Amino acid sequence: MNSPIRVSVTGAAGNIGYALLFRLAAGDCYGKDQPIILQLLEIPPGMKALEGVVMELMDSAFPLLHGIEISDDPNAAFKGANQAFLVGSRPRTKDMSRADLITANGPIFVGQGRALAAHAAADVRVLVVGNPCNTNALIAMSAGKEIPKDRWHAMTRLDENRAKAQIAAKVGALPGEVSNLGMLGTPSATMFPDLRHAKVQGKSVTDVCDRTWLETDFVKTVATRGKAIIEARGASSAASAASAAVDHMSALWNGTAAGDFTSMGVCSNGAYGIPENLIFSFPVTAKAGDWQIVAGLDRDDFANSRIANTVRELESERETVKDLLS
Repeated sequence: MNSPIRVSVTGAAGNIGYALLFRLAAGDCYGKDQPIILQLLEIPPGMKALEGVVMELMDSAFPLLHGIEISDDPNAAFKGANQAFLVGSRPRTKDMSRADLITANGPIFVGQGRALAAHAAADVRVLVVGNPCNTNALIAMSAGKEIPKDRWHAMTRLDENRAKAQIAAKVGALPGEVSNLGMLGTPSATMFPDLRHAKVQGKSVTDVCDRTWLETDFVKTVATRGKAIIEARGASSAASAASAAVDHMSALWNGTAAGDFTSMGVCSNGAYGIPENLIFSFPVTAKAGDWQIVAGLDRDDFANSRIANTVRELESERETVKDLLS
């Protein structure tokens, strides 16, 4: 069996954190031969609840869980971390805008970015889950500039999973039979699911699904799914978000399947004309902790117009948080 890796999770007693921890401890992310030590961060009022979560983890007797450490200090929670899930943030409520979320959550990611740069392991990979995740990842990356830019990620896999589920349901397939579906931009109403290269059961999605549905109801459903869940259950996505976080880091750790790609929010290098240093969701392939943007995918006028919208949104958010970017 391999040596344990240290996995930090912030907001560990929250709904997403709670759902995530048991998946990590069971080996669903890094494999059944990779032990982990969990390093869990909470705010002081959440520490009592976190103690209860730890009891449950212990009572589950996971063979791969080689230790649990808890703290309300990010400097301690990130010490030696090989992998970090930045989940903790104020969740979006029914009447909150993205601007409200940025104002509430931005300063959190300044401190966490600095703590990661000062204390994490040299090979750390960081996934920002707390929304608005692209801009929060930009803030953390700026604060933790000692960590290479390609180590910082924003989670857009939830949007990819939602899109796959919608397509599969439309044609009577399974979500696992949908491939090469790239989510472009940021998780919001402007995110664009690029379907020109997507396949379902080996056939082009654009050939088997009505184009009008793809450009209207499908796009709207995927873009507003988070809001619909809040309205239905009175709280934001939790279990599905945790599952997507596992999917993202598993793809990064274990690699993407041959002939397929996934969606990751990563620091733009100018590919496809996206401004450099924006955290933007691209179609990527991954292997052993590294990723590469898939090159040469063509875009039509509809796609280009939607991409321009999400770029403008991210640039506007960057302007909003410019005082937090060092």
